[in-house]
Amino acid sequence: MMLPFLSRRPTVPAKDGASWPHVVIIGGGFAGANAVLGLHDARVRVTLIDRNVYKTFQPLLYQVATAGLNPGDVTMFLRGLSLKVPNMRYRQGEVVGVDPERKIVTLNEGQRGEQELGYDYLVLANGATTTYFGTPGAEEHAMPMYTRAQALAIRDRIFSELERSSREAGVTHDKLHVCIVGGGPTGVEIAGALADFRMQELDILYPEMDPGTLQVTVLQRGDELLKEFSDKYRQYAADELRDRGVVLRLGHGVKEVGYDHVVLDDDSILESDITIWAAGVAIPECVSEWGLPQDKRGRLSVDDTLQVKGFPGVYAAGDIASQDEPLPQLAQPAIQTGAAAAKSIAADVKGKSRPRFTYTNLGTMATIGRHAAIAEIPVVGGLSGSVGWAAWLGVHITKMLGHRNQRAVAMNLLSLYSGSRATHQPNPVVGEVDSLRAAKVFEEQAPHRLFGLNAGATSPLSPLSPSSADEADAAR
Repeated sequence: MMLPFLSRRPTVPAKDGASWPHVVIIGGGFAGANAVLGLHDARVRVTLIDRNVYKTFQPLLYQVATAGLNPGDVTMFLRGLSLKVPNMRYRQGEVVGVDPERKIVTLNEGQRGEQELGYDYLVLANGATTTYFGTPGAEEHAMPMYTRAQALAIRDRIFSELERSSREAGVTHDKLHVCIVGGGPTGVEIAGALADFRMQELDILYPEMDPGTLQVTVLQRGDELLKEFSDKYRQYAADELRDRGVVLRLGHGVKEVGYDHVVLDDDSILESDITIWAAGVAIPECVSEWGLPQDKRGRLSVDDTLQVKGFPGVYAAGDIASQDEPLPQLAQPAIQTGAAAAKSIAADVKGKSRPRFTYTNLGTMATIGRHAAIAEIPVVGGLSGSVGWAAWLGVHITKMLGHRNQRAVAMNLLSLYSGSRATHQPNPVVGEVDSLRAAKVFEEQAPHRLFGLNAGATSPLSPLSPSSADEADAAR
């Protein structure tokens, strides 16, 4: 007799599976992956479509960008979902069109060109993308952090610029300025991680450089960080970042981004060798071509069963979906709406009424840095400091889909943050560090730079260093 834990589920649908209704799920993020998992016992054929073959655990992307985790730690091969959902097939491609009248999805599959795929049920879970709000120079010079590739680009740029700066440390004493646009969880978390790197590792890894060489600034249009949290924890986050040497420029938006600077809405100029854009997301423009109802922010309008209004059999989940009272574009709403869309489809296939979706608020968390995090959890209440950090770590590990990912993240983060400065051995996860190219680009950009050696650009505005900007804010 085969023991239950040694047996495997079949990896192919039942013999009559070819006649089952076809469910197409677009997007393999939190919403799409949980929609797949929710259909594991339904008599349907599932096709999951995504441009990437992996699912990214986005809440930990900032750790990849700051060399704390390997990129593989936060990604899971989407085809691995078939272990739990044998009726699923993955298909790599870019969705270039959706025709809800014909029930057709059009894919671009590279050498095969555009292909049409029919469906009986459709789940739109393709998420959001970075938006620059029309800011001049932002798309060209700022670095977003919404995908794994973007996080790796930030990581490699940071270390390339550190290597370039280290060669000039004794000559120019020029500082490396990193400006983070956006004071939400992503901006706060990457700022805290960079500050911890500077405090714990920079002088060990780069002894020829002063730790103050790396300057970190957060730029936030609003007057406070982390608007998702209560006043108490917003202030806690701000105090923790300042204690770590992070400069906060609050109450000023960015109206232009250059190669080595940003211009604020009061016309002051801040030096910014690396500008990280964490200021918001928007729905892809192609969605407006699908003939589906959208709200004023471009999200698809859905009813209380997550079915797109006026289009039977078409569902939306995650960042792209909007009920009458829109949910925040975070992981928990995406997970819950993806699973709920699957329940609605499974019920419809059985001829039962579709259940209404009700969101369960499980709380909000953010980490500021080493042994400092905040969490506001219903019933439990608020947590901060080491307790908040332990809760943050536990929740994030349990929400990862793959067991290998859970083990790797737990071990790597505990190794990164445990112990003291005396016992911690710095070992950042680095990749393609090309400081030679960084130095070449730095020289090529000299006519356009406002700061640094041989800078040739001129501006009618008065450059303002981040430190003096912070002092000016304090004076007000």
